[in-house]
Amino acid sequence: MTLEARQAAVATREGSGAVGTVEAPRRGRWIDVWDPEDSGFWAAKGRAVAQRNLWPSIFAEFLGFSVWQLWSIVVVSMPKAGFTYSTDQLFWLVALPSLVGATLRLPYTFAVPRFGGRNWTVCSALLLLIPTLGLSYFMTQPDTPFWLMALVAATAGVGGGNFASSMTNISFFFPEKEKGFALGVNAAGGNLGVAVVQLLVPIVIVAGAGLTLNRSGLMWLPLIALAAVWAWKAMANLSVANSSFRTSVAAAKRPHTWVISFLYIGTFGSFIGFGAAFPLLIKTTFPDVTPAHYAFLGALVGSVSRPFGGRLADRVGGAWVTVCSFVVMGLGIGSAIVALKAESFPAFLISFLVLFVASGVANGSTYRMIPAVFRLTTADDPGRARREAAACIGIASAVGAYGGFLVPRGFAMSTSHFGSLIPALYVFCGFYVLCLAVTYFCYLRKGGPLSRERV
Repeated sequence: MTLEARQAAVATREGSGAVGTVEAPRRGRWIDVWDPEDSGFWAAKGRAVAQRNLWPSIFAEFLGFSVWQLWSIVVVSMPKAGFTYSTDQLFWLVALPSLVGATLRLPYTFAVPRFGGRNWTVCSALLLLIPTLGLSYFMTQPDTPFWLMALVAATAGVGGGNFASSMTNISFFFPEKEKGFALGVNAAGGNLGVAVVQLLVPIVIVAGAGLTLNRSGLMWLPLIALAAVWAWKAMANLSVANSSFRTSVAAAKRPHTWVISFLYIGTFGSFIGFGAAFPLLIKTTFPDVTPAHYAFLGALVGSVSRPFGGRLADRVGGAWVTVCSFVVMGLGIGSAIVALKAESFPAFLISFLVLFVASGVANGSTYRMIPAVFRLTTADDPGRARREAAACIGIASAVGAYGGFLVPRGFAMSTSHFGSLIPALYVFCGFYVLCLAVTYFCYLRKGGPLSRERV
């Protein structure tokens, strides 16, 4: 197909009034021909369209992460507001949104080919109204039984699902050579929501006189409406974003899908788990320190470092960047243990900031490995490689997000059984060593099947 024909085919459609040949009427704005690997097509039309879809996606994903992690900072102030839950119950309220969000990521991945990236972005943004309105009401009810409050917290998991659908959708818009950075920027924009919610919520709930926890939900309502409108006006659905359930099954049969998913528990699972638990860790371990002054810093540096991990992986290979990141994460854990034994909050804070930076870099580099691995192992069919790589992104994002549940529960169990965070930190350090060994064995060892390629 000529460049002119490709450009003409990129014209968007509105519902059944679309021009051109369409098998059945479809609702929304659709693009039927999309080939970012064609340099002429990309320069003439593709880049501008991809960018126009990227930014609304980032904003919607940012709000998803913000709502997903609302409870990480709200629980710190609940005792002052009259809620009488135990420390273990508060850790449950932090962990449950991550558990639900991780579980929702697989169906959210399938939603993109089923409904279209634009259509689903609008829908997923509007779903954020459920947890925000629920939190707004129940924060005014201190006598709410724990089981009911746990259900309300669990609804925040819909924000965690946004990541999988957004990343899957954006992966189809960009060419291979720019995919690492594009996915890194898209993910970083979402990850930044963790830092923003932990920075802004403490300010909003104490604005004026007293403590008003219901504002922590109300403050997001106008932004959610804006995200839905922006996505509706600016984004488009891609017909080529057609990774089906069958494609996901095919991806699930590939060992590399599960290797990368395992690594993603160590990278993204650490980021979201530490991010969710960090305010409560500070509150329970250093009671004289105000968590609101420092908790947001971890998620902030982890979010900002993610696109740099993707960019570095584009240049030197994701596997090398991931291995180095696990080394740094292990050193950060060791430093945090020393800081806890010395009862030094500054050292504890710096150690965790190192952990967040390294996990952010590893998030970007691990995701960059996915299209590279599938391109090399499915070289006979580039189209199938792209579809299965997109499916792998959804699977890995779901599996990795369970770290957001495991890390807070690990800290809660460590505190309950040993009265200290240190046993949990030793377990996490051992896990990073295992992740490092798996990465090296599968992708870097001399004589390995992919060792000669820059995965």
